[in-house]
Amino acid sequence: MAKGRYSRLQARKSFSSTLILILVMFTFIILILVAFGMLYLPNNSADSSRKANDLTTIVHNKVDSNSADSSRKANDLSTIVHNKVDSNSADSSRKANDLSTIVHNKVDSSERDDGRQEHWAEVISWEPRSFIYHNFLSKEECDYLINLAKPHMQKSVVVDSKTGKSKDSKVRTSSGTFLPRGRDEKIREIEKRISDFTFIPVEHGEGLQVLHYEVGQKYEPHFDYFKDEFNTMNGGQRIATLLMYLSDVEEGGETVFPSAKGNYSAVPWWNELSECGKGGLSVKPKMGDALLFWSMNPDASLDPSSLHGGCPVIKGNKWSATKWMRVNEYKV
Repeated sequence: MAKGRYSRLQARKSFSSTLILILVMFTFIILILVAFGMLYLPNNSADSSRKANDLTTIVHNKVDSNSADSSRKANDLSTIVHNKVDSNSADSSRKANDLSTIVHNKVDSSERDDGRQEHWAEVISWEPRSFIYHNFLSKEECDYLINLAKPHMQKSVVVDSKTGKSKDSKVRTSSGTFLPRGRDEKIREIEKRISDFTFIPVEHGEGLQVLHYEVGQKYEPHFDYFKDEFNTMNGGQRIATLLMYLSDVEEGGETVFPSAKGNYSAVPWWNELSECGKGGLSVKPKMGDALLFWSMNPDASLDPSSLHGGCPVIKGNKWSATKWMRVNEYKV
């Protein structure tokens, strides 16, 4: 009887030892798999659940043209990955529209080793919602648009809210011309790129307007959206604007948002701005860059903070191309 109890006790000890040995071996195997990259632990970071294409959560990264996606066009904005802003930084608790907390990448105009320029985007304001896409156009594309427009430039006009027709105004002193949507292959490529960046169909866009500002010329602050029914009959309201800079400007010529929310004097380029540029959130023209801003809020209401103007050119010349986009298809 005592011998039977002793045998059962030995069996229990043997089973416990075997179980412990199995657990130790299993843990050891897991550690080896993790060490050699054959097994990945789950990532519970706060950013992992955000959508990559949500403009409110876009973070910025440099594009590696040698990656698996290198066969795609460098200018296809739907494939571009943006640099990530560390949400755990000391400043992460500040308001999103406080411009003193916005991380601004240094603009490097030098080319990469393969001869092509870097492309990246950055948020400059949430009120209005506005973004800069650096090197959106190549130098060749900028020159092409300027040379295409030059023979057809006329004194710029504004739209009459009562008749919908163009009229002269002291508010706008530049010269300009329209290039019809889909005019040629190069313009179609640019318009496709605009659609990829904004997520607005090409068919919702008006024609490109190329503008030229000489010294002293300007465009007083105004809204791109309409307050009358006549101008919204074709395509509905203007929802967004993409302003592409076709040239550098030695001094002045900034795009200024006088009603923008935030501490806009904290931007890194503040000391480079003209007096007009210091009257609000301002963007300095740089050849190839594109400024996207929205005239409507996400709830489809008009955004008064989208008030903007073109500061007088003090030195040099300013060339730009504007694409207005509508809520619905714009028939041409």
